[in-house]
Amino acid sequence: MSAPDVLRYPRARPYWRIAVAGFRRQATYRLAALGGLTANATFGFLKVAVLFAAVDAAGGELRGYDTALISAYIWVSQGLLGSVNLMGRSDAADRIKDGSIAVEFLRPVDVHLSAVCAEIGQAVFTLLPRGVPSVLIGVFVVGMAVPDSPWPYLLGSISVLLGIAVSAATAYLVAVVGFWLVDTRGVQVLYMVVSGFLAGLYVPIVLFPPWLLAVAEATPFPSMLMYPTDVLTGRVDGVDALVHVGAQMWWLAVVLTLGQILTRAGRRTLEVQGG
Repeated sequence: MSAPDVLRYPRARPYWRIAVAGFRRQATYRLAALGGLTANATFGFLKVAVLFAAVDAAGGELRGYDTALISAYIWVSQGLLGSVNLMGRSDAADRIKDGSIAVEFLRPVDVHLSAVCAEIGQAVFTLLPRGVPSVLIGVFVVGMAVPDSPWPYLLGSISVLLGIAVSAATAYLVAVVGFWLVDTRGVQVLYMVVSGFLAGLYVPIVLFPPWLLAVAEATPFPSMLMYPTDVLTGRVDGVDALVHVGAQMWWLAVVLTLGQILTRAGRRTLEVQGG
């Protein structure tokens, strides 16, 4: 849905503007984006060394991945890393902790959706200074497989946006736990460890043993990183690609519904610390 289409719906207009505001806010942190790109590239080259060696040791193919395809996985996933929230950190956690979120409950917008939209806007901007250059490094410096038809790029773009939305909505669930725990730093650390592993940040999840792959697919984490990477690189196509996108839509609906339930429950237990 384009911006003009969104603005025809009065209820959607505020959330579109919140997302745009998030995009503009993130655009002010240009040096941070450069630092993030440097980190992405550094760890990308480390993963190239390790995973290329694994593919070579397997005889040139590892669970369907050859050198070119594993390179595509590395650089696309590294490019998405800055936009996909696998850290569990969000501004909403701080506002819940100090009680300032009470003011937001008085505003004529949904607290949950506005927080998610703001993070989505920030994440979309990050694709420009970190995501695109990371992929270009893979294409021109290392070499990687690229799809030869427009379909993976079109569906992959939708999948990337869905992955960003799923990650933002799931990270919000970590923040909303603060209505009961107040300090969510321990939950954030646990989330970071689990999400990175099950999302396919370190290795493609198809390399997992069957039982662990089943565990990963029973969570929203592959929808954040692994599925967009698979669709965008063309590792899955046709019906399989549509199944990946369908799974992302399902998880987005689930985590948004859960976010609404927890926000309404948390509103009744909110305490403003110090007063």
